Amino acid sequence: MKLLTAAQMRELDRQAIEDLGIPSLVLMENAGRSTYQILRQEFPELAGEVAVLAGRGNNGGDGLVVARYLANDHLPVVVLLLGEKKTLKGDARVNLEILSHLSVEVIEVQEESALTPLFHRLARAALIVDALLGTGLNAEVRGLFRLVIDRVNQLRVPVLAVDIPSGLCADTGRPLGAALKAQVTATYGWPKIGQVIPPGRDYVGRLWLVDISLPPALAENIPLEIAEAEEMRKLVPPRLFASHKGTYGHLVVLAGSEGKTGAAALAAAGALRAGAGLVTAAIPASLNDILEVKLTEAMTLPLPEAHGSRAVCKKALEPLLAFLADKTALALGPGLGTHPETQELVRRLVHQAPYPMVIDADGLNALAPDLSCLTDAPAPRLLTPHPGEMARLLGLTSKDVQARRLQVAREVAARYGVTVVLKGAQTVVAAPDGRASLNPTGNPALASGGTGDVLTGLIGGYLAQKLSPWDAARLSVFLHGLAADFLAARRGPGGLVAGDLPAVFPELLTEFTRGRFPPSEAGICLRRVIS
Repeated sequence: MKLLTAAQMRELDRQAIEDLGIPSLVLMENAGRSTYQILRQEFPELAGEVAVLAGRGNNGGDGLVVARYLANDHLPVVVLLLGEKKTLKGDARVNLEILSHLSVEVIEVQEESALTPLFHRLARAALIVDALLGTGLNAEVRGLFRLVIDRVNQLRVPVLAVDIPSGLCADTGRPLGAALKAQVTATYGWPKIGQVIPPGRDYVGRLWLVDISLPPALAENIPLEIAEAEEMRKLVPPRLFASHKGTYGHLVVLAGSEGKTGAAALAAAGALRAGAGLVTAAIPASLNDILEVKLTEAMTLPLPEAHGSRAVCKKALEPLLAFLADKTALALGPGLGTHPETQELVRRLVHQAPYPMVIDADGLNALAPDLSCLTDAPAPRLLTPHPGEMARLLGLTSKDVQARRLQVAREVAARYGVTVVLKGAQTVVAAPDGRASLNPTGNPALASGGTGDVLTGLIGGYLAQKLSPWDAARLSVFLHGLAADFLAARRGPGGLVAGDLPAVFPELLTEFTRGRFPPSEAGICLRRVIS
């Protein structure tokens, strides 16, 4: 599903109204009516007055439509308008005039002195409908609006936000000075970036998507999306009846060093559970006996190592390239170590190996001094940094990366011609052509050592099955997070370890491909209402 900025949403609204001839009043009616349907579904047993906080723009107009449907249903409602009635224009004005014929109480709030009785009334309300400020807000909230937002956040009254919680930036998810915290948000047309990324996700609550009759084709060229279960199911490679292990590719996993054999084992397990037909762990020779015991289904390839280091050395390049000659893909980095010879080997492989490659962990650390080897690589490269690793790659701080996660991932992907998986809450997948995808699955149970190694194996396993880097990354990230959601739903959120993820994959994939998981409330709560 496409994710939009505020400017993109304004442009698509304009196209619908001016180019397609859909009256703006119809769009407002659809928005308000569907929001009322959501209100009734989310709050079926309202006992008391509903207070509609309305601004003077179209967001306020949507709220006025909600107020009309409440009145039509004989539910007590009051509209608290921050401003004068005479300042309303266009469609909002039309809906205000309709309310005047229905005897709906509309109270103008223009001075700070009027706020005390207003707050007493809000405190007694059964529900507050927030229609103060919409997605077009681009300046810090001040004055009466700031006072109202701050006070409402102190009340124990549930809030349903119209399109977006007032004060929340639709592009960044950050409060513009102050933002209302809603239990439910009904957004129109398409979800906005700021509604699904931290911290905006915490302000939005349960997110409903309302179809207000904007044709989907309007957004077909928007490059940003949020991954959806329906699309991800289509990417899972089918298991053909007349097939064999060679059908599903052979992945080589270059990983492991002293004290980090588990990383190699977890990456290999992830690749096998992704469905790769064959997996070989390429490891330091002195660790071969350990990995022979740890790995049953995967094979091992002992490689030359730097003297006394138990880490692969640059002499491993030729035997590794020879071994790769008839293989499908390469994953490198988990637990590989930071010995200078190991890092030199990584850089040469990235520059020379003509195979799709996913690079993680110590593989990324080896590239940090100079990323130029990525730009003329002979095959696709896929990077999977966490924020700290991305910071090292770019000479930034983790805080800098976290503040601009989406932009940083897209910039690196475009600059170096690679696919980027920037891990963390709301993992970002970015392609060299400008496309980007936000992942909705996963939970804090993934904050456990080794889970990133499993993800590297999953991506490598799907690359081995000939998925494009874009599809392999999106599908792997989605299923990786979904596995954590699956386990949390059955065992609780605590105590998950990395090895639990590949172990649960067969059951998870069965449930997922048959449409039984995730339930609607898994990941980002994105529900739909058709107007």
